[in-house]
Amino acid sequence: MADAAGVTALRTALAPAVARRSLLVAVVVGTVLNAINQGDVVLAGEQPQWLKIALTYAVPFFVATYGAYCAACVQARHG
Repeated sequence: MADAAGVTALRTALAPAVARRSLLVAVVVGTVLNAINQGDVVLAGEQPQWLKIALTYAVPFFVATYGAYCAACVQARHG
């Protein structure tokens, strides 16, 4: 069972403000990475790989959210 600090950190990581920040990170980082990785395909008029595009946005979102969770864990444990 999770301890109180872990539960508090999870609530903090899932808060709307954190989700908005993580979404902003995902949009910026995902767009840059998709331009680098799929830009030539799109510019050539070919069909991009949609799974790769989706994952390229999802990964930065989850990394930013996990970072917020870890920071909240440390803060909850050390006050």
